Amino acid sequence: MSEIASPHLSYPRIMVLGVQPGTPPFRIMEIDGEVVGRAHALIDVLTTAAAYGITVHDLDDPAVVRWVGGDKLTWHAR
Repeated sequence: MSEIASPHLSYPRIMVLGVQPGTPPFRIMEIDGEVVGRAHALIDVLTTAAAYGITVHDLDDPAVVRWVGGDKLTWHAR
């Protein structure tokens, strides 16, 4: 079965994946579909985005950032 792309679907440039175990725990970050590194805190997301020329004004806007496996305040494994 094939899917038809909708012109109304949008994907954010930034995706922050679920918390991974580690010391300290981290979240993998993607920009434009490419893994760009690990984020250990919210500031890491903003710093990495800025390094790629992306200014984030609203971290709660799903058109800007997609948080997978938790929201912007989730930084520890459950």
